[in-house]
Formats: sequence, C-alpha cells, structure tokens
Amino acid sequence: MSADEYPARWWHMLPDGRMQCDLCPRDCRLHEGQRGACFVRKREGDRMVLATYGRSSGFCIDPVEKKPLNQFYPGSSILSFGTAGCNLACKFCQNWDISKSRDMDRLADRASPEAIAAAAAANGCRSVAFTYNDPVIFAEYAMDIADACRERGVAAVAVTAGYMHDAPRREFYGKMDAANVDLKAFTDEFYFRLCGARLKPILDTLAFLVHETGVWLEITTLLIPGHNDSDAEIEAESRWIARELGPDVPLHFTAFHPDHKMPDVPATPATTLRRARGIALAEGLRYVYTGNVHDDEGGTTYCPGCRRALIVRDWYRIRRYRVTPEGKCPDCAATVDGRYELFERPFGPRRIPLAIDHHA
Repeated sequence: MSADEYPARWWHMLPDGRMQCDLCPRDCRLHEGQRGACFVRKREGDRMVLATYGRSSGFCIDPVEKKPLNQFYPGSSILSFGTAGCNLACKFCQNWDISKSRDMDRLADRASPEAIAAAAAANGCRSVAFTYNDPVIFAEYAMDIADACRERGVAAVAVTAGYMHDAPRREFYGKMDAANVDLKAFTDEFYFRLCGARLKPILDTLAFLVHETGVWLEITTLLIPGHNDSDAEIEAESRWIARELGPDVPLHFTAFHPDHKMPDVPATPATTLRRARGIALAEGLRYVYTGNVHDDEGGTTYCPGCRRALIVRDWYRIRRYRVTPEGKCPDCAATVDGRYELFERPFGPRRIPLAIDHHA
C-alpha cells in the first residue's frame, strides 16, 4: 500500500457531507480532495488518508540532548527523523523548510516501521525520535514505529507541540516512552497571533502526560525577544508547571534565531536565558536548563538533594557524568528524576546522516 493510500484515523462525516478531522483542535472540515491545514491528511472519497506514511525528509543519528532531553538516558544516541507539514502555523518556526513544506518530492527517504526499528538497533541507538516536524500529524506512522521499536528494546520519543484532541492523545502517548513538548509561550494571545492555535490544549496535554501516563516529560520554551520573555510571563509559566505538573519536570529555555516570518526579531541573548532560568529556579523547579548556547551552569543536571553537579554539559557535549544506573546521586543517594542505565561513554555532539533500506 502506498503512502497516498494509507488510511488515516480520527475523523467523522458531518451532516452537510463534509469530513471533519478529529486529530487536533483545528477540526478541519474537508470536501472531496481537500487537505487539512497540516497538508498531510487528505480526504479521498469516504475516507481520510495520511499522505506521508512510510516517507521521511531524512534520517540521522543525534545525541539525545539535542531533542532536548537531558534526563532520558543521558549521553545516548537517538535516531531522528521527520516528514513534512505541521498543524500549527508558527511565524518563528526554526524548522520551517520541513514543517511548512508542501513539496512531497522532498520526502525521498522511505522506510517501514520495521526497517526504522532495525536500523536504530543496528546502530546502537537507545531511542527513535519523531522530530523536525510534529509527529501528531503522522501519528499512525509514529505509533507503528513505536510498536516495532518496543519489540527490539528501543524507546520512542515524541518531540511535539502537543496540539491534539483527547482521544488520539491517549492512543498516541500510549505508545511513547518520552516526550519533549514545546510550550511556546504562556499566553493564549501569543498562541493565537503567532501560532494560529490556542494555549489550553497544550496545557491539557502536559497535565495528561504527567498525571495519566508513565511517559517521561521535558518541556521546552523558545524565548523570543519582546514576545514571550518578560519576567511576568516566565514567572507565570514556571509557577504553573510547579503547581500543576510538579517541580521535577525539567524545563528548557532555548534561544531563538531570526527565521521564517520573523527575520527582523533579534536573536535571544544568553543573558535572557540565564535570567529565565533563575526565575524558574526561584519558583521551585528543580531542573532548569538553557539551550542553543554555551552555558555550563545552564546545561548541568544538579542533584535535587545536595545540589552537587551530577551531569556537566557544554551544549550537547557531556563533560562529567556521576548519576548511578539506578538514578541516584552518588553523594547523598537522592533520586535524580528521569530514566538512567549504566553509563559507559557519551555519544557526543555528532550528527550522523543515515540511509535506511526501506525493503528491510
């Protein structure tokens, strides 16, 4: 079955003859031949198809810290890939050439779920990441890959904006082992004006992950100068995370660079990231990181008990690692939240392109 014929899920027919997609809060209503806002879910007659099943914009092996996940098997390698399209319309998108692509010819790489899982295992990858564009829109493909990975002892990671309805959310995350969710800002006005979305569904996803699943969660906020980097907004976000999710959920503040439809906004200064980190720590969060900058303190995982440095990082490079395989501090035996195992040597900051035999 070709990608263009792969049946998609989560839709229903409306009384007026249109087909409504029930995957995300956009609730796209389609006539024959129309595609949803994500571009990859299309109506064909009396069914919906996923046009990117089995197709990718490319595969590579990354450090898991690049996702970013700092407390999910730190130092391990992760097979990363994406497809095309997105169900948000972020004017500041840092991967817009992939997520906003309408050119299916870009998806030159093909691979079955089994081939991807086999490639991850053969290359020593601890996990597979659905990233570059949002896996929510190719959920059926991602879920099948997660099943194939689980059979080989490989974990599945979703790097996502978290914008989806409850029923598919439950099925999708039932297959995932970890997620990094982009909490792009903490105002509905920002989401509406700059993303074409709403804030509440993302907050619902975060609460669901923490309170109703065993998925390891880390959160990323890209700080954009003049748009979501005020003390008041950072305080409100950090306070909500501490209160509603708990102080042990890691939060990453990362640096924006001018791109897509916001080329005139300046890059985020490192001082802004450090200021945000200080605010979040003051609000009670135990694991707060800075990203896309060289910042040893902001890249380090500290013991929540004695506050000694346990994993010292410079960007994606691990310089020192002291967490036990059981996830404990060797000095005070406090539990370090996350997923850990025997640490031998870090994968390092490399990025290795990978070709996968789709016939495998």
